[in-house]
Order: sequence, then structure tokens, then C-alpha cells
Amino acid sequence: MTIASSRLPSLWDDAKAAGMTEAEKLLYRSNLLGSDKRVTNYGGGNTSAKAMETDPLTGEQVEVLWVKGSGGDVGSIKMDGFATLYMDKLRALKGKYRGVEHEDEMVGYLPFCTFNLNPRAASIDTPLHAYVPRKHVDHMHPDAIIAIAASQNSQDLTQEIFGGEIGWLPWKKPGYELGLWLEDFCLKNPNAKGVVLESHGLFTWHDDAKACYELTLEIINKAIAWFEGKTAGVPAFGGAVREALPADARRAVAARLMPAIRGMVSGQQHMVGHFDDSEAVLQFVNARNMRDLAALGTSCPDHFLRTKIRPLVVEYDGDVEATLRDLPEQVAAYREGYAAYYDRCKHADSPALRDPNAVVYLVPGVGMITFAKDKATARISAEFYVNAINVMRGASAVSEYQGLPEQEAFDIEYWLLEEAKLQRMPKPKSLAGRVALVTGGAGGIGSATAERYLAEGACVMLADIDEAALETTSQNLMSRHGKDVVRTVKMNVTDEAAVAAAYAHAAVEFGGVDILVSNAGIASSAPVEETTLDLWNKNMAILSTGYFLVSREAFKLMRAQGIGGAVVFVASKNGLAASPNASAYCTAKASEIHLARCLALEGAEAGIRVNVVNPDAVLRGSKIWEGDWLDQRASTYKTDKEGLEEMYRNRSMLKRSVLPEDIAEAAYFFASEKSAKSTGNILNVDAGNVQAFTR
Repeated sequence: MTIASSRLPSLWDDAKAAGMTEAEKLLYRSNLLGSDKRVTNYGGGNTSAKAMETDPLTGEQVEVLWVKGSGGDVGSIKMDGFATLYMDKLRALKGKYRGVEHEDEMVGYLPFCTFNLNPRAASIDTPLHAYVPRKHVDHMHPDAIIAIAASQNSQDLTQEIFGGEIGWLPWKKPGYELGLWLEDFCLKNPNAKGVVLESHGLFTWHDDAKACYELTLEIINKAIAWFEGKTAGVPAFGGAVREALPADARRAVAARLMPAIRGMVSGQQHMVGHFDDSEAVLQFVNARNMRDLAALGTSCPDHFLRTKIRPLVVEYDGDVEATLRDLPEQVAAYREGYAAYYDRCKHADSPALRDPNAVVYLVPGVGMITFAKDKATARISAEFYVNAINVMRGASAVSEYQGLPEQEAFDIEYWLLEEAKLQRMPKPKSLAGRVALVTGGAGGIGSATAERYLAEGACVMLADIDEAALETTSQNLMSRHGKDVVRTVKMNVTDEAAVAAAYAHAAVEFGGVDILVSNAGIASSAPVEETTLDLWNKNMAILSTGYFLVSREAFKLMRAQGIGGAVVFVASKNGLAASPNASAYCTAKASEIHLARCLALEGAEAGIRVNVVNPDAVLRGSKIWEGDWLDQRASTYKTDKEGLEEMYRNRSMLKRSVLPEDIAEAAYFFASEKSAKSTGNILNVDAGNVQAFTR
């Protein structure tokens, strides 16, 4: 397999770039470079431009460095993502430098160089851009280049591929000293177009924005072409020693393993999973040399900051039950190994040991599982390890792959500047790391509950029988909360196999389930003598049996995780207070409430809480009020459609309408730590109805 199947095309549009300022061209160039993962990974690399700007105080023209700010992503960056600094002040910083032992203190001086009161923090790589004597600089992490940089003879390979146009510098931790090294290289090699940094990445430069962009692509394409020639016919990673399972079987295994792993790694906080069985991953996990290469760890700092220095290889030979029995020992061994790595490498002022669990789990024949504090981070961690796989493939095919020395890797991972960045991160939201499955997710109450959970940091699996409504609801939610955190599954709650499949889907997509909101429903109205057996059975099937089936599967999954959970039944005021002409509906709703009580008894020892929200007369956005039920209830109370909501409002003690958002708030309460000591409870959200008082 080749590093890339095709060359990187230039996407530069002269018409679009015409009339842009140098800063605007920098943004344009950055977004183009970041649009292709073969150029750089998410959040990796940075770009800069030196431009003449008007000093807001003196009105004079001054040279300003525009450089990607700390923590940004070149593919999605906007103008406010760039730090701006006076070049004369950056040059003056050299007078403050006390040597490599004190280089970290130079970061503290960068704010004093800020141009135009820009609040965007400058990154640690700012000196590397500032001291290159060219107007435009690209620093990228292409797999093809890092494969060269991570080879034992990377300097020789750089010379062989690029001649003198691209130089080479040995490994040096990013920072002020490396910026001076880069400046020295440029001054001694004025005709060089860039440099490969050992175990790190690529720098290229030019005095024109478009030329700099196209030079970056040219150098990467040259590396891709060289690898294609060298690796043609060479078995990747020593060749395959096992075959991948069929796609459905791979997901089935992942659905069993992920909740178990999730439970083991969620001790400090709930973690969210991601599954990747792409071709590159399968080729690696099934290869002869996979274990040896994985043990060497990753090379590029960006890789192991996202993935930890090395993955956990899960012992799986086709017997899922045996693997599940052995997993606790494997996970514990990884933790012990990571703690030993920390003890070997720590300094007197090192930050405390962080979560010692693996991020990446490689499963032969199946694929790769990653766990992180949220879905986006888990997905991005997987993308980074795919980058690492590509690097190992290329380096081991033409040379010998080498990871960073252990101490160097530790010094990056536990860098005090990196720790300071972590400490500045906002406090997690109340449902961060939680996964919710919401039945009837496309309806008014279901979608409002999903919205409330997403706003608090949860991931949501929307389940509904109506595929069109599911699609509309999911697109609506994703437009506000992002694509990572919303998934959908078509599910009939009365279909035992469909319910089990929905939970398996949630396990593969997110790693498991912490919250079940059982909300799917129908409503019917008829005098008892006109209530057919089919109507009675339909109510019981959806509102009683359906609630049993989704709860049973939730209990299975939550017990497999071993980290507790919350089950919320959306029942009805009618489960406590009888209504005329609705015997089937009221009886089924009463069944839900009593089922919840039974489940609360069974789930308590496992930390699974089960509570009930009882709405009444939620007309707005509710799918059950769109059909015959509305006409039937209006007829029962001798009013019309328009008068029904007013009638319900006026009959309530508080004279207020009940909205889907009100039910969602109650469902949030029972899912959150705010109700950590509540189970077996009923919360009426009905604006007051004396008949529904529970005591």
C-alpha cells in the first residue's frame, strides 16, 4: 500500500485571492492546507505571514507577524484565530534569552509583543515563524514527511529525496531554542526552501503567499512519489498474519468490547468511545509487525499528545467471551506500565500523574477503539493514530521506524506549558462524557430532551420509528451542537431484535449508554365498550412492553459498563389519575410507573437509578396530538382543537400550559447528579392536578 493514492492538487483560486490583504491570504492558505489530512492533522502545524500594518498608536507602518494562535486548527481557523505581534519586539526578545535551560520563560514575554491588543494567545511555535527571514511560513505534519523524519537515517533520506532544497535539523523540543536553530539554518542556507525536523514535521517558506502554499504541496508530493516508488510490492508491516472479520462481525465485536472497556477507563470521568475499522487500521492490526511497532510508540509530538505514547493491543483471537474475561488484567497492566513510565521520567516539578488508561485500543481482526473525555476528542485521537500508522508504514518500509526517546516524549507530555494549557480549559459541563438514548426522539418531548442533554455536554442517540422525522430532528440538533454528538437509529420499541440492535449501535458509536429516556408513545381514546382488542394490545405493546424491552437492554449494557446509569420514564398524569374514554392508555401508563418502581429496586445495587416524569397535556410539538387523539380528546371534553389547550391550562391548578421544554428539564434533573440520591420517584409536570398527587 502506498502512503497516498494520489498527489495533492493546488486548490488556490487566483480570482478569489485577488484583492486580499496579506493577512487574508494567510487565512485562505491556512484553510486550504488544513482541508486535507495528508497535509496536516486536526490542530496540527501552523502558518504565518509577516505584513506591514498601521500602528494604532503612532499611525506608522510597522511589520507585524500574523501566526496561528495557541490551540487553533488551520483547517477551520478564522481571522480571530491568529495572534498578531510586533516583529521589532520579537527580535528584541533575543536580548532577554538566558539560554536553553530557561527557554520556557520566553513564552511569558510574548504577550508584551502583542499588536493591536489582540487577545489571541501566541503559541509556543511563534519564534520558529518569527525568525525565519521570509514573509510566509508553513509548518505542517504530513504523514509522508513524518515517515522520513521518524526513520533512523532521516537526514540521509532527506538529502536523497530533496537534495539541497530542503534541509534537516535533529530533534529538538518546540520552543525558543528551536526558533534560533531555524534562523541559524536559514542564514547559513539562504537558498533552502524548507527543512525537515527530525521526529516532528516540515517547514517551508517563501515571500509570496501562493508560492508558499504551492511549495508546501510540491515538497509533500515529492515525498509521496518517492515512497510510492520505494514501497511498491513491499508488504506493509511485514505482511498480514490474520484476516479481518466481515464488517458486521467487526461491529458486533466492538459493541461487546467497548462498554466493558468504557467501564474500566471511566474511573476519573465518564469517557466516550470511537470505533475505526478503516482499511489503514485493519492492515495494521492484522500485520505481523504490529505489536513491535506499536510498542515503539509514536514519534510526532502531536501524535502522542492525543494518543499517549503507545496503544494497548487487546488480546483477541476470535473468542469474545475470553477477551472480556482477560480485559481487566490487560487494562490494569497498561495502567501499571504507564505509572512506571511516569515514575522513570518525572522531574521534581512535573505535574501529577494523569489518567493512566490507554487512549488507543488495537483489536486484531476488528479495528481500533479510542476513548476520550468527549466524542470529538475520541474521533480526533483515532485520526492521529491513523496518521501514526501511515508514518510507521512508510518509515518501516524504507528504513527502520523510531519513536521519540522515552524521556523526550515524557518531557513533551508533561511539559509545564502544556499543563498550563490544560489548566486553562473550561470546567466540563454537567453531562460531559455521558451518553443518552432517547426513544421517541423525533417527537416534541424527545427532541427537547435531547436538546437539553446536548447543551449539558452529553452525546445523544435518537431512536424513533419515523425515519424522516429522525433525519429532520438530527439535522436540526447537529446544526447547533455539531455532528460528533448526535446519532440516530430507526427503532420499533416493540421489536426485541431492533431494540437490541439499537443499543449495539450506541455502543459502537459512543462506547455505551448512561441514560435511557423511555419516551416513545401513542395515545388512544375510546369508551371501553368501543375499545377493540387490537387497540388495547397496541397500547400495551408500545407503552408497557416497549418500555420493558428498552429498559431490559439498558440494564444489560449498564451492568456491562459497571458505572451506574439513569433511566427516565416519560409516563403520564393518566398513569395516576384516571381519565374517561382512555382505559387502554391509562392502564398502560400505570404499568409504566409500576415497572419503574420494580426496576428501581433491581438497579439500585448497580447504581442504576430509575425515575418517572409524568407530563400532562403537552400539545405543542407532540406527535401524539397530531392525529385522532386530538380529535378524540376534544370530543370527550366537548371543545374544539383550538380550545383544547386553553381547557387544559385552565383546569390546572397553576393555570399554565405545559411545554416539551418543561418535561425536558425534569428529564435532565433525573439524568444529572442533581438527583444522584433519587430513585423510584415520580415527578409530575402537569401545572398541578390534585387527582395526580402521589400521596
